[in-house]
Amino acid sequence: MNACRSQDSVSIRLAAPSDVDAVLALCRELYEFDGTPFHADGHRAALVELISRPDCGCVWLIEVGAETIGYVVLCFGFSLEFRGRDAFVDEFYLREPFRRRGVGTEVMEQVAREAQRLGVKALHLEVERTNTAAQAFYRKIGFKDHSRYLMTKWLQQGLANGYNTTYSQ
Repeated sequence: MNACRSQDSVSIRLAAPSDVDAVLALCRELYEFDGTPFHADGHRAALVELISRPDCGCVWLIEVGAETIGYVVLCFGFSLEFRGRDAFVDEFYLREPFRRRGVGTEVMEQVAREAQRLGVKALHLEVERTNTAAQAFYRKIGFKDHSRYLMTKWLQQGLANGYNTTYSQ
């Protein structure tokens, strides 16, 4: 795996059904990095559904030349507070050799342009409270902390299995 050089072009490509295994491998890497449970069958089903439902969101592979170096998942919503269609950067992952080289900034600029083209008025994301490097990165590219907690209530039995459902405050 080669770290990108300044002349290498970074691009995002909409994932196709044939990309599911590649995206899942990257998902597993992200979840291991974050210490989040990874459920291969459940993640596969959700990913297949999202790729087949562009009205729900987008999955992009991040590429440098022919090499896949990460992925981004954007999921759509609607908000009165944000005056229309909004979107949640549900997952963003770059492999380690490509971090802190400007690749993340370039990718998020491309995602923002695509989101605007799709009628999105505001982007949201969540970041682990202990991941201060990611927090600094997101602030640097214009994301603001609203001093709110993201709270979750699972609506289907069994989906929360393996997740830490008693998040620290």
